[in-house]
Amino acid sequence: MKIKDYIWPVIGLGAVALSVWLLYHEWRGLSLDDVWDSLTSIPLHAWLLSALASIAAYAALAGYDHIALLHLGRRISWVFVTICSFTTYALAHNIGGSVLSGAVIRYRAYGSKGLTGQEVGVLVALCSLTFLISTILVSAVVLLLVPDMLSRFIEGTHAMMSVGLGLLGLTLVGLYVLGSWIGLRPLNIGSFRLQYPALPIVARQLIVGPLELLAAGAIIYFALPAENNPGYIMVLGIFLVSFSAALISHAPGGLGVLEIVFLLGLSDMDPNAVIAALLVFRLFYLIVPFILGLIAVIGFERSQWWRRGKSPEPVPLDKAL
Repeated sequence: MKIKDYIWPVIGLGAVALSVWLLYHEWRGLSLDDVWDSLTSIPLHAWLLSALASIAAYAALAGYDHIALLHLGRRISWVFVTICSFTTYALAHNIGGSVLSGAVIRYRAYGSKGLTGQEVGVLVALCSLTFLISTILVSAVVLLLVPDMLSRFIEGTHAMMSVGLGLLGLTLVGLYVLGSWIGLRPLNIGSFRLQYPALPIVARQLIVGPLELLAAGAIIYFALPAENNPGYIMVLGIFLVSFSAALISHAPGGLGVLEIVFLLGLSDMDPNAVIAALLVFRLFYLIVPFILGLIAVIGFERSQWWRRGKSPEPVPLDKAL
């Protein structure tokens, strides 16, 4: 095993340790009873809306795989693709290192449907690209709508800086669309070839990807109380910062990273209520999907084992004759 194989695990553990240390200082004044009271005070309709937002988020995530398969020109059962996508993201979000873990799960699943390793690689790359472009687009819009968002994390940040970053983000997305329109040449890395997505594919990316982010952010927003609530757009922006930081840290489930970013971003709100809302998010977006994803993996492997067991053994040539 090479040194680089240890880099991301070490970064992930370091991020968790730092987040736990920061959370300790943030949580010293919190009481578990107060957090529980905040959790139980969330009204039933808010629980239902958060649950529906989680379903919408995972439905949009399934669109990532459908778009990539459309790009590849491969037809696979809609149900199979949806279950595979759900399982991939449910496990990857909890395990950490979503690109690597997602590639392993997808290769196992789509390989059974005849996709080659290179095709799975293109699929994973396009799904990651969809997320990246969507994050840039939604973040740019948020920065333009609420320019004071960055000041919640960095004191003294001028609103014009947020506007500038927002315009830069929109420019990058515009250049991505332009590249599809003029038909840029494929990207070749050794034997790996990634064809630039056609305009219909890009259009789907810019619809499905933002929908997933909007729905994921809504899970937390619906669970937050109205008192001192800065509004959905601001909560969405804080979610984008926290979720991106969690992905970069490679911390399993964004452990600690989500919490510390939200506590900083929503410092005007009751921290007990913020933690309660994040517990709702973890329940609907991480824990429940993780359990269902494990069940799906077990069911898939069992079906594969059953098929191998039922397949007839090859007859030796001399006996066949």
